[in-house]
Amino acid sequence: MRGLGQRLAGLLRPGDLVVLTGPLGAGKTTLVQGIGQGLGVRGPVTSPTFVIARVHPPAASGPPLVHADAYRLGSRAEVDDLDLDADLGDSVTVVEWGEGLVEDLADSYLEVSITIVPAAAPGAGDTDEARTVRLAGRGERWETVAGSATAALAGGPGPAGAR
Repeated sequence: MRGLGQRLAGLLRPGDLVVLTGPLGAGKTTLVQGIGQGLGVRGPVTSPTFVIARVHPPAASGPPLVHADAYRLGSRAEVDDLDLDADLGDSVTVVEWGEGLVEDLADSYLEVSITIVPAAAPGAGDTDEARTVRLAGRGERWETVAGSATAALAGGPGPAGAR
C-alpha cells in the first residue's frame, strides 16, 4: 500500500482531492503514508482519526498534504466546519472515510476503494493480506490521467496490483 501511495504521488498536484474508502485495517493510512513519502512532506504521516485533519508541509518545493479522516463526521456541515476547501487549491487533500461527504469540495477527484481479500488457504504461511484497490476518476482532471493512475496501480505486486 505504501508503494502504491508513492506511485500515486507522482500523479498528484496541488488542487487534487483523493477520497479513500475501505474497512478498518484495509491500509488507507498506509497508502497516505506512501503519498506523503512520494510528495516529500515533512514529519510522519499518522492517522488523523482523533484530530480529524492534519497538514503536512512540504520538505522542499512540493505541495503540502492535507490528510483528513471523516470517520467521526456525520454530515456535510461538519465537513464544511473543517474548511478543507480553503487549502484545496494549494494542497493535495486526501480524505479517509470521505465517501458521500467530501465529493462536492472539488469538480474532479480520485476515488480509491480498498478491499481486503480473504486468504485462500488459512495457514499457508503468507502473513500479508492481499488487497484489491480500485481507482475511479471523477471529473475532467482525472479523466485525463485515468490511464496513468491505472498504470501506477498495475506497477505493484500481485494480480490486483497492490498488497
